[in-house]
Amino acid sequence: MQTLFVGKTGITDHDPKASGQTARIYDTEIVRDASRTTSDGRPYAALRAKAYMVRTDSNADLIREIEGGIKKEVSVSCSVGKRICSVCGADRTVSSCTHVPGRKYGDVVCCTVLDDVKDAYEWSFVAVPAQTAAGVTKHFCGCSAKTCDDGLLGEVEDMLRAEVVSLCGQKTVISKALCLAAGKMDLRELMAFRKSLLEEQPMQPEVQLLGNDETAFRMH
Repeated sequence: MQTLFVGKTGITDHDPKASGQTARIYDTEIVRDASRTTSDGRPYAALRAKAYMVRTDSNADLIREIEGGIKKEVSVSCSVGKRICSVCGADRTVSSCTHVPGRKYGDVVCCTVLDDVKDAYEWSFVAVPAQTAAGVTKHFCGCSAKTCDDGLLGEVEDMLRAEVVSLCGQKTVISKALCLAAGKMDLRELMAFRKSLLEEQPMQPEVQLLGNDETAFRMH
């Protein structure tokens, strides 16, 4: 999942509308804590993602809510090949077992272990996540504000330009011309251009919503 979530968009309540995109992940890491264990006794590890958000008039309220701790809890949507019972090892995508998630059997707490992750779709701000510790944290570094801002803006601009180029495609002469033009745009121009492209190519909800395929799983 660490590599799959790089580049994935942040939305609200798993609503796959292009207009609802709020942020985008540009880096991920696995964080381990030897002093902690999970509820089923395993060494603690968490996936930490870094996301960027460009300040605009339209998202000013959202940014204030994040900074104030109101918007904090998040949930992710992904697809897995296996759902393993932590008690007996049964693959619940193939057959069910009698163990109930959350109930303790001897020294083992039953939970469903997601394995063989196929794809990551998005992450969302939600009101009540199933994983209570999943949420947004604010990061402060020791460098000067200008150095930090310039470095982050450079990363954001590069990633935004790559996304715009991907949206343009390379199939026609016009597409190639648009890609060349994107290479010379500044951050504000890229944002406006990206918005126009997304309006022409809206996100397809069937990609992210769960259907009858039991291998698809939404983890909160």
